[in-house]
Amino acid sequence: MRLVGHKGADAIRTGNTIASFEAAVEAGVDMIELDVLWQRDGHPRLPAERRSPLVIAHDWEDASRRTPLMLGEALDAFTKPPLDRVEFDLDLKLRGREDEVVAALRERDLMERAMTSGMEASSVHRLRELAPELRRGWTFPKIKRDYRRSRLARPFLGGGLLALRRRAPAMAARGIDRLQPKAIWALHLVVTKRLVAVTRAAGVELIAWTVDDAERMRELAALGVDGICTNDPRLFAAVA
Repeated sequence: MRLVGHKGADAIRTGNTIASFEAAVEAGVDMIELDVLWQRDGHPRLPAERRSPLVIAHDWEDASRRTPLMLGEALDAFTKPPLDRVEFDLDLKLRGREDEVVAALRERDLMERAMTSGMEASSVHRLRELAPELRRGWTFPKIKRDYRRSRLARPFLGGGLLALRRRAPAMAARGIDRLQPKAIWALHLVVTKRLVAVTRAAGVELIAWTVDDAERMRELAALGVDGICTNDPRLFAAVA
């Protein structure tokens, strides 16, 4: 099973930083997931020379709180010890600059160790056109915020999640047919035996995100997922 550190090891060191990536490697991950974002002055409709560089940040608020890594800086780090020992996933938070991501990977000869993921179908399609050899992941369901943290939304979560869990296998089957991804990154709350069966039959890797509870990790491992993504890679010891 693939052991994935979310933003590196966000529970140990601030995520989407070199220190967090190195902490994840020390904790024994196989892969590091990092977020790729263009900032407000980096919209793809702007001329290339006027765009700000792609950065490693979860969202614009995250990027504004600190000085984020540039994509190039992060990828350079993955060419050197200790990060040269692991694979990595670039989670594209916004669509429209996929060509720059592909070019940055090719420039550093990192295509074989890289995967991409994202919720935007058009981005997955574009990456397939640009780099058929690149492992592409599709992230679902498409959500923009963690509704579990909202008091107003909490009463509706139970029924909504149950309905989503029932629909997830069919959603995955349609997405696999349409997008032809190499992996599906699924919210762990929607993962069931049926979803595992659908992805396995299609030969598509199923990675559950983001799991910070050892008992849930054991449940997912028993279901047969191909990977688990967590903020705290130290928890993987309880699953081994």
